[in-house]
Amino acid sequence: RLETRALNMPKRSRENTLVLFDVDGTLTAARKVVTPDMLEFLKKLRESVTVGVVGGSDLPKAQEQLGENFLDIVDWGFPENGLNAFKDGKALEVQSLKKHLGEDNLKRLINWTLKYLADVDCPVKRGTFIEFRNGMINVSPVGRNCSQEERDAFEVYDKEHKIRPKMVEAMEKEFADLKLKFSIGGQISFDVFPQGWDKTYCLRFVEKEGYSEIHFFGDKTFPGGNDHEIFEDARTIGHTVTCPEDTKKMCTDLFLS
Repeated sequence: RLETRALNMPKRSRENTLVLFDVDGTLTAARKVVTPDMLEFLKKLRESVTVGVVGGSDLPKAQEQLGENFLDIVDWGFPENGLNAFKDGKALEVQSLKKHLGEDNLKRLINWTLKYLADVDCPVKRGTFIEFRNGMINVSPVGRNCSQEERDAFEVYDKEHKIRPKMVEAMEKEFADLKLKFSIGGQISFDVFPQGWDKTYCLRFVEKEGYSEIHFFGDKTFPGGNDHEIFEDARTIGHTVTCPEDTKKMCTDLFLS
């Protein structure tokens, strides 16, 4: 049956096939810089299909990981899940959490979070427990400027003690009226943003472009992971990967062989 489908399908091309990638754990190791090998691979892939990148980080962080010119090496760039959207290197739209929630609700959210974190126990605490981004708030119980070693240690501790899942559960109750979504991603933090502002947000820009297939590759595709909603979305064909090497292998098999 698969063979028949392959025979009847139009040949995949840049016009009819879009391939979207998560960043951490998919194109790069978590919070690490992209390898020259992966950049070369994306360049090669772009000859066959349209390529886009969708990540939770803001544009400066995306550029840190994927290179200053990252918007030139992809067709679609979606920092902050597409709240800051780019096509062919040109800005399309910027949406903001401040505008959406209003200052009073924002202060309520931040004040509650800081009080809660003061009582959380974990092996170490460093700095930057809340990072305010354009379209979301990122919360880290250990603090975002911990070292890689401390980051790894917290990830292990969190798996056992469920620091992040417990905090998310408490926030869901406390802020039910704000209709927020909480998404655990990476090793040390979770994102807080309005419902519908997950990675599926970027699909509004691409769904009218006439692609017959939109593929998505991500590593946190499980329920509660920050790739889950777009992975499950009816508009995409979702693929779960374990690391950048896995991404390359799957894409080669699907699009380049």
